[in-house]
Amino acid sequence: MLARLDDHDQRALIRRAFHGRAERGDGSWASRVVIASTASHRNEGRTLADIAAESGGDDVDALCDVLVSERLRVSMIHFSMCEADVEAVLAHPVTMIGSDGLPPGVGGRPHPRLFGTFPRVLGRYVRDKKVMSLSEALAKMTSLPADAFGLDKRGRIRPGEVADLVCFDPDRVIDGGDYTSAAHDPVGISWVMQAGELVVQEGRWLGRRRGERLTPR
Repeated sequence: MLARLDDHDQRALIRRAFHGRAERGDGSWASRVVIASTASHRNEGRTLADIAAESGGDDVDALCDVLVSERLRVSMIHFSMCEADVEAVLAHPVTMIGSDGLPPGVGGRPHPRLFGTFPRVLGRYVRDKKVMSLSEALAKMTSLPADAFGLDKRGRIRPGEVADLVCFDPDRVIDGGDYTSAAHDPVGISWVMQAGELVVQEGRWLGRRRGERLTPR
């Protein structure tokens, strides 16, 4: 992969593919790609368009040069979603709400969803924009995915279930980070319980690790 990315002829093929299929009509795809983290921590928080302008090359050269210089150890944030689409999908009855991202602690500028996905849904899309009700959002975060993935004794508050609980204020809860500084605690969460044991209180982790890897049926 590294050899191909560094090869002039291969770059020509990549450039042709980008210009033929991936690039939008306004030619701004590189301005929507932000480097989140790299092995050397160089270029973090910058767009590919900025890197290309500084180096004097084009956008594809900037992309390939970053990947080669970091030996592929690069993550990115790509701005491509439409807010109306996000709201329509969130409101659909079969949509489940989850998050993904690299584990915290690797540095860089990760996507703010890593720290604030669920508080953002509860604050922005439930309370402020009223895309769905609070009960609908909670089901999309808990019982719906638990049922879909076959996670026994998870996703509901009732006798015999695992006591994974979050106490939050629906009038205050919101995410705290943004794209320039993601690693901020959310607001409005009083405490968190995992498997019946208090692990977070007043925004402070108590040093207990009670989570476990869950295996779908």
